[in-house]
Amino acid sequence: MAGLTSVRAGARSLPSSARQSSAARTPPGSRVAVRFSSRPFGSARLCESRPLLAAAALEVSKDGSSAVLANTQPSKGAIETLRNADAICFDVDSTVILDEGIDELADFCGAGKAVAEWTAKAMTGTVPFEEALAARLSLIKPSLSQVEECLNKRPPRISPGMADLIKKLKANNTNVFLVSGGFRQMIKPVAFELGIPPENIIANQLLFGTSEEYAGFDPTEPTSRSGGKAKAVQQIKKDHGYKTVVMIGDGATDLEARQPGGADLFICYAGVQMREPVAAEADWVVFDFQELITKLP
Repeated sequence: MAGLTSVRAGARSLPSSARQSSAARTPPGSRVAVRFSSRPFGSARLCESRPLLAAAALEVSKDGSSAVLANTQPSKGAIETLRNADAICFDVDSTVILDEGIDELADFCGAGKAVAEWTAKAMTGTVPFEEALAARLSLIKPSLSQVEECLNKRPPRISPGMADLIKKLKANNTNVFLVSGGFRQMIKPVAFELGIPPENIIANQLLFGTSEEYAGFDPTEPTSRSGGKAKAVQQIKKDHGYKTVVMIGDGATDLEARQPGGADLFICYAGVQMREPVAAEADWVVFDFQELITKLP
């Protein structure tokens, strides 16, 4: 990869036209509680969007799948594991935020439909994650300026209740990590808004050439391939000496983190996306982060 550079988007404030663009993407009935400006790498928005959560729950009820519904009530062991966790690892897309970052970037760059199809395959585990990641990026080929502009015009929308959950975990001295198959450039504004240190981000890295053109992604990042989140969680436990770590996410790669030596508990967050094969195998399924907050000391 000689001659390639790993460049991150610089700090910018969001213009009024961008705020209007973002508002157009907010689901009907949603309410934006706070809008922040002048954040590094773009900005993130806190979003109060209860109708989105209710819709997901309604879909599950209509489906009637006992395998999914049975684990919406946590066992005593699951609750104790959550309470005693040294660290919580969160997926980012469709969990910490309402958006799928790569789909947002693809739509912004004019390749939305084709990329969304690959995202669905990756999240349900029907194709290896590394294959889906490479295929999606080959369709988008985003330049650095496009990434920056996308972040400014379409800032990530933080899921309802997430900020309160992070605050509660910090009060309990539980460490928080963001473990994502998305890109550091798009995750940093989210981490900044939630007060999560950048060293607690494990994610993929876009690479750009000397003219800031797209030049691939860093294949050495653990989350760039299938099973990567399990390895990331294992490394977190090893590096910090943690005994108990919980993984929270919506996709097949998050479920994979619950491997020997990895996550001790997998909580499927279905408040944005209900991926039934993943939910069926989860230790606990939640639709609202308030469900977790009420179980914490």
